[in-house]
Amino acid sequence: MLDVTRLRVLVAVARHGSVTAAARALNYAQPSVSHHLARLEAETGTKLVQRAGRGIRLTDAGRLLADRAAEVIGRLDAAENELAVYSGMRAGRLRLAAFPSALGTIVPAAAAMLRERHPSVDLRLTEAEPPEAVRMLRAGYVDVALVFRHEPEGDTGDEGDAKPAAAEPGDMREQLLLSEAVHLIMPSAPRGEPLIAPAVTEIWPADLARLSGQRWIAGCDRCREHLLRQCALAGFTPKVAFTTDDFVAVQALVMAGLGVATLPAMALQAARNPGVRTVRLRGSRRSVVAVRYGEPPDPPATALLLDVLRVAAAPSVPSPAAAASPASLVTAASELAEAATPAV
Repeated sequence: MLDVTRLRVLVAVARHGSVTAAARALNYAQPSVSHHLARLEAETGTKLVQRAGRGIRLTDAGRLLADRAAEVIGRLDAAENELAVYSGMRAGRLRLAAFPSALGTIVPAAAAMLRERHPSVDLRLTEAEPPEAVRMLRAGYVDVALVFRHEPEGDTGDEGDAKPAAAEPGDMREQLLLSEAVHLIMPSAPRGEPLIAPAVTEIWPADLARLSGQRWIAGCDRCREHLLRQCALAGFTPKVAFTTDDFVAVQALVMAGLGVATLPAMALQAARNPGVRTVRLRGSRRSVVAVRYGEPPDPPATALLLDVLRVAAAPSVPSPAAAASPASLVTAASELAEAATPAV
């Protein structure tokens, strides 16, 4: 059985790039780090590090073991925290990874509810796009990952028609929080004729064909894939002139007449530029999902976080920008949590 301390040393070397930096991060003496690496090589019977100039680098086997060790250590740290919460040794610590538009909308509202309900719970937030958030969850660096995916719209397009997609393979568990519309973004005062008639409030992907000659602004990798799929349904490949995952920058570029774009409703809720016009793009929606790792039940603090996220994502809850006070949100979350979750 491999020694966990030596695995932590290997992970530190992989993360910080040198024995000296790893020793500093771990508060170890440099010879101690070298000793642990040598012992780990002896235990595995595999060369894990090799000299590179004046320093060292991990071999392929070393990188493989470091990646797996990071996951194991993350899960061990998470288990230690969960056991401490259950045994009452300390207040709960919660770590949430979320994409930018969620951090600008439902997450602050949920955090306000959580603080009001349980001020001793320590909530840590990390910005991460879905693939990175899932990796952090799998490695035990966060307790909940908020992710999104674009999915076909139901026949009626109602909010309640949205269904969560199949769960991630392995021990990932998902909970659908909301399903939101996607919008075409154009200048509100275009030069010349408007791209879409002013009376039009929604279009289907086939209608994008009239914009085939326009330049487009693409977002993150997943958003770009969605844009390409929708344009393909209209029979053309968009001319992507700019790429940015900053939804504020996307709207500024559109307002300046540099292109058109698509954005989900949550991004517009987080920061709406008055200089842009929106037209709903039918045919697909964006689902926002809370992902957890491991078998149920969730630890009490994690269950409480899921409860307040669910309340914050409810259509009847105002956005943080529109709400004068989180009092109504706090009341709703407190009542829900009181009924569903033991105190932490």
